Amino acid sequence: MGTASPASHSPLKTATRNSPLTLWHLLSLDAPTVATLWTWFIARANHVHLPTASILAMFLAVWSLYAADRLLDEHALEARHHFHHLHRKAFLTAIILASVALAILLPRLDITAIRLYLILGGLVFGYFVLIHATQDSHRYPKELAVGICFAAATFIPTVARQPTFRPILLPPALLFAALCGLNCLFIYAWEHAPQPHPLPLLAILLTLTSTAVAIFDHQSPWPLSAATALSAVLLLILHRLNRNIPATTLRAAADLALLTPILLLPFLQ
Repeated sequence: MGTASPASHSPLKTATRNSPLTLWHLLSLDAPTVATLWTWFIARANHVHLPTASILAMFLAVWSLYAADRLLDEHALEARHHFHHLHRKAFLTAIILASVALAILLPRLDITAIRLYLILGGLVFGYFVLIHATQDSHRYPKELAVGICFAAATFIPTVARQPTFRPILLPPALLFAALCGLNCLFIYAWEHAPQPHPLPLLAILLTLTSTAVAIFDHQSPWPLSAATALSAVLLLILHRLNRNIPATTLRAAADLALLTPILLLPFLQ
């Protein structure tokens, strides 16, 4: 890896002081916030009660995963990586504490959910080994696979408690997986491929499909698909404005666009 001087540039320090949105991203709090909100939102929309331990475990697990990934990634030179390497000891300590907390929460989690998470975790672990052990892996958008697993993780607590919901929740689950993948692909394109690409068309297609499912699918809760549609629209807006937004702020805003369930909370029964 190159010199660590970019991490000490004053703009980065200024951003962490003055921008809560940027700090939210640099501390790896963006992804766990999205995962935790969607996990609760999916359960609430289906009238499934999740214990606090399940919600807290989701936040801790996703935060640890993302923080560890940024510490392990020696190829990328974005602000989030510099920030994590600059504060390596603090992040390592926090990851250890989060792991201990997860171990304490584990007996309180649903056994079916644990089994599903073990399967998903095995896939994620194998992929992490692949991308960090392969010399040329950093040339490819690893976030695409992470986005798919991310969406799967948020639906596991609900379908584990109500297995009969699995076919009913398949359409919104696939749409949310597409949204997570699109979110990551937009970020990758903004940072690595400024030339024209088909992502706006895919976002429009996702918006229309999600809207149609929200209107015509009377089995799955409509707020799930509606939130996906709203997020896709916000990603389109960010894409139009991306050249006028600093890279770190833009990446944080892309995750902020996935917090649309907050807008639909008044419609939950």
